[in-house]
Amino acid sequence: MEVSRAGDAALYFDGTRVMKKEKISELTTNRLSVYLRCLNELAAAGIKTVSSQDLAEQFNLNSAQIRKDLGYFGEFGVRGTGYFIADLRRQLTKILGLDQPHRVGIIGAGRLGTALANYNGLSKSNFSVVALFDNDPEKVGENVGSDGIPVHDVKHLAKLVRDEGIDVAVIAVPARAAQKVLNQVMAAGVKAILNFAPAPLTSRLGVKVKTVDLTTSLESLSYFLAQPGAARVTNSARTNDANSAHKRQTHEI
Repeated sequence: MEVSRAGDAALYFDGTRVMKKEKISELTTNRLSVYLRCLNELAAAGIKTVSSQDLAEQFNLNSAQIRKDLGYFGEFGVRGTGYFIADLRRQLTKILGLDQPHRVGIIGAGRLGTALANYNGLSKSNFSVVALFDNDPEKVGENVGSDGIPVHDVKHLAKLVRDEGIDVAVIAVPARAAQKVLNQVMAAGVKAILNFAPAPLTSRLGVKVKTVDLTTSLESLSYFLAQPGAARVTNSARTNDANSAHKRQTHEI
C-alpha cells in the first residue's frame, strides 16, 4: 500500500514552482496542513505577521520544526519580522495543491459514507463531495444531505468519475469489499484514495492510498490508559520543554 511514499519538494520563488531533489515525508506534509489551519485562524483574527516562536507557543507546536518544514520549500520569513501570514497562507495553499478544487466521490452510502458526505468542513479546504456510490438498490437513487448529493450504482463508477471530474475517492465499505472497490477506483483513473476500511490494501504504482483506521487509533488510546505513568511522564516532559522555551531569549524567525 502506498501510504508513506515521500514526494519531491518544490521551491517557491516569487510564485514560481521549482522542483527540488529532496524527498518530503508524509509527516511533513501533514504538519503543513496543521500550519495552514493555524494561519487561517490568525488571519481570521486580523493578525498580519507571526514568528515561528509565537506560532509554536500559540498552537502547541515546535518552532524549530516549523522552520525546518518550511525550509524545504523556500524562504518565507523575514528576520526580525517573522512570516507575513497572507503570503505564507497563499504559498502553503499552493504547496498542498489546495489552490485548485478537488471533487470527491464516496464509495459506500452507509452510515459512515453519508456522515462524511454531510461533513461541512471539506469545503473549507476546497474539497466538494459530488457523488456517492453503493450496490444496494434501496440506496441507489437517494439524495444525501442538504446539498442533495446523489447515490449512484457503483457499476457506473468509471462513467461518473469522467463526467463529474472526480479526482479523490473515499472508500467507506466493509473490509471484505475494500480491495475490490479499490481496484474499481484505480481502474476508473482515480489516483488519490482515502480508505476507512480496516483492511490492508494493495495499490499500483502512481496511486496514493491513505488509510484511516479508527479501531487502531482507539486501541492506541486504550494502551495509553492502561499505562498508569504515561500521563505523568508526558505532562512532565511538556512542562520541562515549556520552561526551557521560556528561558530562551532569541530573535529567530
